[in-house]
Amino acid sequence: MSRIGTQLITIPAGVTLAQSGDIMHISGPLGDLNIQVSGRIRIETSDDTVHVTRLKDDKESRSLHGLTRILISNAITGVTQGFTKDLELHGIGYRASLEGDILTLLLGYSHPITIQAPDGIKFNVQKNTITVHGIDKQKVGQISAIIREKRKPEPYKGKGIRYAQEHVRRKAGKTAKSTS
Repeated sequence: MSRIGTQLITIPAGVTLAQSGDIMHISGPLGDLNIQVSGRIRIETSDDTVHVTRLKDDKESRSLHGLTRILISNAITGVTQGFTKDLELHGIGYRASLEGDILTLLLGYSHPITIQAPDGIKFNVQKNTITVHGIDKQKVGQISAIIREKRKPEPYKGKGIRYAQEHVRRKAGKTAKSTS
């Protein structure tokens, strides 16, 4: 039995849910999201709660049960509060700047790296911190991973782009051989 799938989802004020076929439309103060729902899953909506149940008890239905519940819960959180990820730049000369919705990164390469913000994603840059904000949790995580991939933190000096609160495991490096 899915422990996550059986939990009820509370619908906050200002959020509306509508299902047409296999698409669940969720709209709130920050925007609208659509979620693809499998035909093996039934979604029952009351005035302030959502209950997700499965029609069969086979392996695929069990795996989709918890997934669908979490996707709906994340969409409700996204349209009410949004999601953010913070990235930190560590290294001398590493800089980030924002012009409109284009993020420009100077990461020690011979050329600047530009990243265009996709629909629904906003960047914010302050000193050495890049904040990625949006209503879709998957998009926020994907864009953050793409930015981090441009210069991953290296283990010797710790230089690179890392998530906020991420711990980079440091290596000792080479030591000089003493002469006797």
